[in-house]
Amino acid sequence: MSYFTNFPEIEYIFGNNEKSVLFDNISIYADIIDQIKDNVTSYEDYTILENTRPDQLSYQLYDTTDYYWTFYILNDKIREQGWPLSQADVVEEVKKDFSGTTLVTATNLVDDQLTSTGAVRDKFIVGSSIQGQSSGVTGIINKIDYNLGQVVVKDSKSFTAGETILLSSDVNVGFVATNVTAEHLSIHHYEDANNNYVDLVGSDGVVDITGGALNTAITQLDRYIKQNDNLKQIKVLRPGIAGSIVNALLTAISE
Repeated sequence: MSYFTNFPEIEYIFGNNEKSVLFDNISIYADIIDQIKDNVTSYEDYTILENTRPDQLSYQLYDTTDYYWTFYILNDKIREQGWPLSQADVVEEVKKDFSGTTLVTATNLVDDQLTSTGAVRDKFIVGSSIQGQSSGVTGIINKIDYNLGQVVVKDSKSFTAGETILLSSDVNVGFVATNVTAEHLSIHHYEDANNNYVDLVGSDGVVDITGGALNTAITQLDRYIKQNDNLKQIKVLRPGIAGSIVNALLTAISE
Protein backbone atom coordinates (compact mmCIF):
# COMPACT_ATOMS: atom_id res chain seq x y z
CA MET A 1 0.00 0.00 0.00
CA SER A 2 1.31 3.44 -0.88
CA TYR A 3 0.54 6.03 1.78
CA PHE A 4 0.19 8.88 -0.72
CA THR A 5 -2.48 7.13 -2.77
CA ASN A 6 -4.91 8.03 0.00
CA PHE A 7 -4.51 11.77 -0.50
CA PRO A 8 -7.05 13.60 -2.71
CA GLU A 9 -5.66 15.07 -5.91
CA ILE A 10 -5.51 18.76 -6.79
CA GLU A 11 -4.41 20.67 -9.89
CA TYR A 12 -0.92 22.04 -9.46
CA ILE A 13 1.44 23.99 -11.73
CA PHE A 14 5.11 22.99 -11.38
CA GLY A 15 7.82 25.55 -12.14
CA ASN A 16 7.28 27.50 -15.34
CA ASN A 17 4.86 25.00 -16.85
CA GLU A 18 1.74 26.59 -18.29
CA LYS A 19 -0.51 23.60 -17.78
CA SER A 20 -1.51 22.19 -14.43
CA VAL A 21 -1.33 18.52 -13.55
CA LEU A 22 -3.15 16.40 -10.99
CA PHE A 23 -1.00 15.84 -7.93
CA ASP A 24 -1.54 14.37 -4.46
CA ASN A 25 -2.49 17.09 -2.00
CA ILE A 26 0.20 16.24 0.55
CA SER A 27 -0.45 19.44 2.51
CA ILE A 28 -3.40 17.78 4.25
CA TYR A 29 -2.64 16.91 7.85
CA ALA A 30 -5.45 15.19 9.68
CA ASP A 31 -6.25 16.14 13.27
CA ILE A 32 -6.19 12.47 14.16
CA ILE A 33 -2.39 12.52 13.83
CA ASP A 34 -2.11 15.05 16.66
CA GLN A 35 -4.60 13.04 18.67
CA ILE A 36 -2.49 9.91 18.28
CA LYS A 37 0.67 11.74 19.40
CA ASP A 38 -1.10 13.13 22.47
CA ASN A 39 -2.67 9.81 23.47
CA VAL A 40 0.02 7.76 25.23
CA THR A 41 -2.15 4.63 25.08
CA SER A 42 -1.91 4.65 21.26
CA TYR A 43 1.82 4.13 21.02
CA GLU A 44 4.84 2.65 22.78
CA ASP A 45 8.56 3.45 22.78
CA TYR A 46 10.78 1.36 20.54
CA THR A 47 14.50 1.16 19.71
CA ILE A 48 15.29 0.51 16.04
CA LEU A 49 17.84 -2.28 15.74
CA GLU A 50 20.93 -2.10 13.55
CA ASN A 51 20.31 -2.47 9.79
CA THR A 52 16.51 -2.56 10.11
CA ARG A 53 14.58 -0.85 7.29
CA PRO A 54 11.17 0.82 7.82
CA ASP A 55 9.34 -1.89 5.85
CA GLN A 56 11.10 -4.63 7.85
CA LEU A 57 10.14 -3.00 11.14
CA SER A 58 6.56 -2.65 9.95
CA TYR A 59 6.47 -6.38 9.20
CA GLN A 60 8.05 -7.29 12.54
CA LEU A 61 5.49 -5.27 14.48
CA TYR A 62 2.34 -5.58 12.38
CA ASP A 63 2.84 -8.60 10.07
CA THR A 64 2.63 -6.27 7.07
CA THR A 65 5.08 -3.94 5.34
CA ASP A 66 2.24 -1.48 4.62
CA TYR A 67 2.53 0.50 7.85
CA TYR A 68 6.12 1.73 7.35
CA TRP A 69 4.89 5.32 6.89
CA THR A 70 3.39 5.43 10.40
CA PHE A 71 6.91 5.70 11.84
CA TYR A 72 7.42 8.99 10.00
CA ILE A 73 3.98 10.29 11.01
CA LEU A 74 4.61 9.65 14.71
CA ASN A 75 8.25 10.79 14.81
CA ASP A 76 9.13 14.25 13.55
CA LYS A 77 12.86 13.65 13.91
CA ILE A 78 13.06 10.77 11.41
CA ARG A 79 10.68 12.55 9.06
CA GLU A 80 12.98 15.59 9.10
CA GLN A 81 16.40 13.93 9.47
CA GLY A 82 15.88 10.54 7.90
CA TRP A 83 15.96 6.92 9.02
CA PRO A 84 18.92 6.02 11.28
CA LEU A 85 22.03 4.74 9.55
CA SER A 86 24.01 1.61 10.30
CA GLN A 87 27.15 2.06 12.39
CA ALA A 88 29.33 1.53 9.32
CA ASP A 89 27.37 4.14 7.34
CA VAL A 90 27.69 6.64 10.20
CA VAL A 91 31.48 6.25 10.09
CA GLU A 92 31.51 6.73 6.32
CA GLU A 93 29.26 9.78 6.62
CA VAL A 94 31.45 11.53 9.20
CA LYS A 95 34.60 10.67 7.22
CA LYS A 96 33.05 12.29 4.16
CA ASP A 97 31.99 15.41 6.06
CA PHE A 98 35.30 15.74 7.93
CA SER A 99 37.96 14.47 5.56
CA GLY A 100 40.88 16.68 6.61
CA THR A 101 43.66 16.48 9.18
CA THR A 102 43.47 18.28 12.52
CA LEU A 103 46.55 19.81 14.13
CA VAL A 104 46.11 20.60 17.82
CA THR A 105 48.21 23.22 19.57
CA ALA A 106 48.45 25.10 22.85
CA THR A 107 50.12 27.99 21.02
CA ASN A 108 48.21 31.27 20.86
CA LEU A 109 46.95 31.38 17.27
CA VAL A 110 46.04 35.08 17.44
CA ASP A 111 48.66 37.76 16.73
CA ASP A 112 49.37 40.05 19.69
CA GLN A 113 49.86 42.98 17.32
CA LEU A 114 46.89 45.13 16.32
CA THR A 115 46.04 46.34 12.84
CA SER A 116 45.69 50.02 11.98
CA THR A 117 41.96 49.77 12.81
CA GLY A 118 42.66 48.38 16.27
CA ALA A 119 41.46 44.87 15.45
CA VAL A 120 43.39 41.76 16.47
CA ARG A 121 45.15 40.19 13.52
CA ASP A 122 45.08 36.43 13.08
CA LYS A 123 48.42 34.72 12.64
CA PHE A 124 46.87 31.97 10.57
CA ILE A 125 43.95 32.30 8.16
CA VAL A 126 41.91 29.88 6.06
CA GLY A 127 43.56 29.34 2.69
CA SER A 128 47.11 29.80 3.98
CA SER A 129 49.76 27.23 3.15
CA ILE A 130 51.66 25.64 6.04
CA GLN A 131 54.57 23.21 6.27
CA GLY A 132 55.89 20.86 8.93
CA GLN A 133 59.42 21.84 9.91
CA SER A 134 60.51 18.24 10.53
CA SER A 135 58.25 16.21 8.24
CA GLY A 136 58.31 18.64 5.31
CA VAL A 137 54.61 17.90 4.78
CA THR A 138 52.59 20.80 3.39
CA GLY A 139 48.91 21.58 3.57
CA ILE A 140 46.26 24.25 3.06
CA ILE A 141 44.37 25.51 6.10
CA ASN A 142 40.68 24.69 5.72
CA LYS A 143 39.35 25.62 9.18
CA ILE A 144 40.56 27.15 12.42
CA ASP A 145 38.95 26.64 15.82
CA TYR A 146 40.53 29.05 18.29
CA ASN A 147 38.43 27.69 21.16
CA LEU A 148 39.97 24.24 20.77
CA GLY A 149 43.38 25.23 19.43
CA GLN A 150 42.73 23.37 16.17
CA VAL A 151 44.07 24.05 12.71
CA VAL A 152 42.44 21.80 10.12
CA VAL A 153 44.12 21.23 6.77
CA LYS A 154 42.54 19.77 3.67
CA ASP A 155 42.82 16.04 3.00
CA SER A 156 44.74 13.39 4.90
CA LYS A 157 48.25 14.59 5.78
CA SER A 158 51.12 12.93 7.65
CA PHE A 159 52.30 15.77 9.88
CA THR A 160 54.29 14.66 12.92
CA ALA A 161 53.03 15.25 16.45
CA GLY A 162 55.46 17.52 18.31
CA GLU A 163 56.85 19.27 15.26
CA THR A 164 56.66 22.99 14.54
CA ILE A 165 54.24 24.01 11.81
CA LEU A 166 55.33 27.10 9.86
CA LEU A 167 53.55 29.46 7.52
CA SER A 168 54.93 28.89 4.03
CA SER A 169 54.80 32.65 3.44
CA ASP A 170 56.57 33.53 6.71
CA VAL A 171 58.80 30.92 8.36
CA ASN A 172 59.07 33.12 11.45
CA VAL A 173 55.42 32.40 12.27
CA GLY A 174 54.55 28.95 13.55
CA PHE A 175 53.04 26.74 16.22
CA VAL A 176 53.85 23.38 17.77
CA ALA A 177 51.46 20.62 16.75
CA THR A 178 50.96 18.84 20.07
CA ASN A 179 48.67 16.27 18.42
CA VAL A 180 47.78 15.25 14.86
CA THR A 181 44.63 13.31 14.07
CA ALA A 182 42.16 12.57 11.30
CA GLU A 183 39.54 15.33 11.34
CA HIS A 184 36.60 12.97 11.88
CA LEU A 185 38.29 11.75 15.08
CA SER A 186 39.18 15.23 16.31
CA ILE A 187 37.43 16.88 19.25
CA HIS A 188 34.24 18.81 18.47
CA HIS A 189 33.83 20.13 22.02
CA TYR A 190 34.30 19.34 25.70
CA GLU A 191 31.46 18.77 28.13
CA ASP A 192 31.35 19.05 31.90
CA ALA A 193 29.59 16.59 34.21
CA ASN A 194 26.25 18.22 33.35
CA ASN A 195 26.78 17.84 29.57
CA ASN A 196 27.36 21.59 29.16
CA TYR A 197 29.88 22.91 26.64
CA VAL A 198 33.17 24.02 28.25
CA ASP A 199 35.23 27.01 27.09
CA LEU A 200 38.92 26.07 27.25
CA VAL A 201 40.44 29.42 26.23
CA GLY A 202 42.28 31.21 29.03
CA SER A 203 42.56 34.97 29.46
CA ASP A 204 45.94 34.81 27.70
CA GLY A 205 44.31 33.35 24.59
CA VAL A 206 45.95 29.97 25.15
CA VAL A 207 43.80 26.84 25.02
CA ASP A 208 43.89 24.10 27.65
CA ILE A 209 44.10 21.36 25.03
CA THR A 210 43.84 18.64 27.70
CA GLY A 211 40.25 19.74 28.35
CA GLY A 212 40.75 19.54 32.09
CA ALA A 213 40.39 16.48 34.31
CA LEU A 214 36.65 16.89 34.92
CA ASN A 215 35.64 17.40 31.29
CA THR A 216 34.80 14.84 28.60
CA ALA A 217 36.03 15.13 25.02
CA ILE A 218 33.35 14.69 22.36
CA THR A 219 34.74 13.93 18.91
CA GLN A 220 33.09 14.54 15.56
CA LEU A 221 32.43 10.79 15.34
CA ASP A 222 30.99 10.71 18.87
CA ARG A 223 28.59 13.48 17.92
CA TYR A 224 27.38 11.68 14.79
CA ILE A 225 26.91 8.42 16.67
CA LYS A 226 24.93 10.19 19.39
CA GLN A 227 22.68 11.91 16.85
CA ASN A 228 22.13 8.61 15.01
CA ASP A 229 21.39 6.75 18.25
CA ASN A 230 18.81 9.41 19.09
CA LEU A 231 17.05 8.67 15.78
CA LYS A 232 16.74 5.04 16.82
CA GLN A 233 14.51 5.94 19.79
CA ILE A 234 11.03 6.25 18.29
CA LYS A 235 7.34 5.86 19.03
CA VAL A 236 5.37 3.14 17.25
CA LEU A 237 1.66 2.32 17.18
CA ARG A 238 0.77 -0.45 19.57
CA PRO A 239 0.40 -3.64 17.49
CA GLY A 240 -3.03 -4.50 18.94
CA ILE A 241 -4.64 -1.26 17.78
CA ALA A 242 -2.44 -0.28 14.83
CA GLY A 243 -4.89 -1.50 12.18
CA SER A 244 -7.87 0.45 13.50
CA ILE A 245 -5.80 3.63 13.95
CA VAL A 246 -4.38 3.39 10.43
CA ASN A 247 -7.86 2.91 8.96
CA ALA A 248 -9.17 5.90 10.89
CA LEU A 249 -6.22 8.00 9.79
CA LEU A 250 -6.54 7.10 6.11
CA THR A 251 -10.27 7.75 6.22
CA ALA A 252 -9.70 11.19 7.74
CA ILE A 253 -7.11 12.06 5.10
CA SER A 254 -9.26 10.98 2.15
CA GLU A 255 -12.37 12.83 3.26
